[in-house]
Amino acid sequence: MQNPIEILIIEDDKRIADIHRRFIEKMEGFTVVGSAHTGEEAKDWVQALSPDLVLLDVYLPDALGTEIMGFIHENSPDTDIIFITAAAEVDIVKKAYRRGVADYILKPLTFDRFKESLLSYRAKREKLAGDGIMKEDSIQFLWNKTNATSENVDHLPPKGIDPITKEKVINHMKQVEGGITAETLGMDIGVSRSTARRYLEYLVSEKQAYTELIYGSVGRPERRYFIQYR
Repeated sequence: MQNPIEILIIEDDKRIADIHRRFIEKMEGFTVVGSAHTGEEAKDWVQALSPDLVLLDVYLPDALGTEIMGFIHENSPDTDIIFITAAAEVDIVKKAYRRGVADYILKPLTFDRFKESLLSYRAKREKLAGDGIMKEDSIQFLWNKTNATSENVDHLPPKGIDPITKEKVINHMKQVEGGITAETLGMDIGVSRSTARRYLEYLVSEKQAYTELIYGSVGRPERRYFIQYR
């Protein structure tokens, strides 16, 4: 399974940093690797961890987030940034925009806005993970926030369905003949029977799989799941 996206929280208010952490813990595919509450702490964490993503406040006790943004670009160029701040000054927003931050969220934030931002970021990150030539719609998706949220984020799997695990289930189902039961799938890919059934039923709801009752010589019929080839 692909490693979760590693997030560093840079926020001077420890209560707000804890809220960010709890929000992240509600979402699959993300993990918090550290929290910094000052500019100096932030620099140490960035250099030590080179996280995938930084959630960055603007007003820190000893620095501005725009200064930390420059430090991140110089010392960890593969680290992406999402600003979460009360700062709405044109100069600060302009600097963030020109340095290519992934998103700019104004406080107070809600979980829905937070979730939308991280899912949109993950969707764009996945677009950039491959090799070769990108299709035009994929390139447009990276720079078109409307499409990113309304089309891709709204249609991302619901809570409890991880896209990476989903692809693992689909790929495994393609390799077996005669369908597969939830119990067998769980044993094959290393998840519980209930988790396997959740993914299988989700695929059925998305018309990516279908089910049949298979009657054996003895015992109750088995519910088997088959890939829906189009």
